[in-house]
Amino acid sequence: MEGKPKFKAQLVEDRLLVSNLEEARSLYRLGYYGKPLGISKPKTPDFAAPLLLDLLEGAYLAEKGVLEVYKNGRKISPARLKRAALKAYRDFKLKYLVYRDLREKGFIVQPGIKFGCDFAVYQQGPGIDHAPYLVEVRKPSDLVGAPELVRSGRLATAVRKRFIIAVPNLKTGEIFYLMFKWWKP
Repeated sequence: MEGKPKFKAQLVEDRLLVSNLEEARSLYRLGYYGKPLGISKPKTPDFAAPLLLDLLEGAYLAEKGVLEVYKNGRKISPARLKRAALKAYRDFKLKYLVYRDLREKGFIVQPGIKFGCDFAVYQQGPGIDHAPYLVEVRKPSDLVGAPELVRSGRLATAVRKRFIIAVPNLKTGEIFYLMFKWWKP
């Protein structure tokens, strides 16, 4: 995917807007990046709407060299985009490491807000399969108590997903994944 920038986006507050419809459709087809404006669940990538990207997606695509980002008509660097994301996202560095790792492993990563977690992770993509995994990103120093584990496990089971806690190490870049699955003997 790395290479010459193919797509252009405008930084608007804490989102990126791809207003060229052909670019919006192509970028969505590339890996289900973003959400078409005004279309909650696109049935096809042939929508006629601009594409909204969150800053995690934009930072990843800019780092890969496929997205150019502009603010007030001026091109901004991937580093500047990440600085903007640091202000908008709690624990951006941790979440970005996990997002990038999952994308590099071939998963489709979407926001998990409706499930109460950081990411919903697909093997094929929204509309093709259901997200089999819910991922919550935690700091290595975070304590996770039994009630929280039970809550997370019940949530994942209620929506038929596996719950994963991702713990990235900012110094080494390594990520430890802990997956929970209900077992009935």
